[in-house]
Amino acid sequence: MVDEKAKKTLLRDIPHPINICGVKEGDEVNGFTLSWTTQASFKPPMIVIGVRQDSRSHAMIKASQVFAVSFLDKSQQKIAETFFQPQIKVENRFGEYEFYLSEITGCPVLKEALGYVECNVKGSLEEGDHSIFLGEVVGARLHREGDPLWLMDTKWQYGG
Repeated sequence: MVDEKAKKTLLRDIPHPINICGVKEGDEVNGFTLSWTTQASFKPPMIVIGVRQDSRSHAMIKASQVFAVSFLDKSQQKIAETFFQPQIKVENRFGEYEFYLSEITGCPVLKEALGYVECNVKGSLEEGDHSIFLGEVVGARLHREGDPLWLMDTKWQYGG
């Protein structure tokens, strides 16, 4: 038997960074708020992300087998809120936020972010309402130093 209150409390206490994931398929690019990210391996460097299965971005990752994660700082909660909804690309902007294409995978990364990692997908697990994508880090760039944005820095509750 699962104690629902205990489950929600404990699962919501798992630390979650809040970032923006950039994806591409052909010439189409997209970005979305990513709340499930963790490092999975040191050698080779790998991260794991969780992506909602019914999203356009999920289909784009499956098709292209690449993604990039732009790391936000704790003052950039507004950016994360913006990417809760699909953003229309106009030239090199998603709404008011400028991006450029990463060097290796060509995925969009936010200029205002702390930096980014770009990844080639090495595997996935499609269970439940989200898929887990394992990505090998093939490129990274630090734009500036700062404190990362965590779910606990917001009023949002996700998970449980």
